[in-house]
Amino acid sequence: MDDSRITRRGSLLKLGGIAAAALGAGAWKAVAEADGAGPAAVASGAVSCVLAPERTEGPYYVPSAKVRRDVTEGKPGTLLMLQLRVVDASTCKSIKGASVDIWHCDANGVYSGVQGSQGTTFLRGIQKTDANGLATFKTIYPGYYPGRTVHVHVKVHLGGNVVHTGQLYFADAATDTAYKAAPYSSRPSRAMRNAGDSIYRNGDKRSQLPVRKRSAGGYLGAIAMGVHRS
Repeated sequence: MDDSRITRRGSLLKLGGIAAAALGAGAWKAVAEADGAGPAAVASGAVSCVLAPERTEGPYYVPSAKVRRDVTEGKPGTLLMLQLRVVDASTCKSIKGASVDIWHCDANGVYSGVQGSQGTTFLRGIQKTDANGLATFKTIYPGYYPGRTVHVHVKVHLGGNVVHTGQLYFADAATDTAYKAAPYSSRPSRAMRNAGDSIYRNGDKRSQLPVRKRSAGGYLGAIAMGVHRS
């Protein structure tokens, strides 16, 4: 199940000394790339890459997801825009052309393509990173299922290789707020919170996805993922 671990070299990171919740694409670019940021900035401590453990892809991964930005397919739920940035963990430089693969359950805790939902593709997709290393997805706030806290699965592919497999999490307070709205509010209160989740307890606070409300509605979640190129 989802509580096993793997040991690929790729990993999640955050830009040192900056609250990831406050970062958008422009802020990331300014911090990590302005004034010649790269190996020298890493060496000086101006930019730091904090590595976190890799995680299993879990039992619900389906290969060959559609290349698309909008993965909602009409699924009900609160809008969630994801900005996932891929950088070289050795230099903190953006990586263009990496394939970012995400998947998560719907508001009722159901994954597409498995468990009686074979042939469906909702809430799964792949995006290529742009020149700033960003892959953007339009999805919904994930639901939950027994035994796990709320999460989004992610893989990063580079040059035909999987260089990162991980899971992204949400602060319990953010989820509590999101779940006050329909359709989440129609389900019983979730029993599993972050502190009780066996995977989250093993260091995954570092892969917690900061979210903020959007003026246009829904949430924006943004984080950087540092990978080794091979």
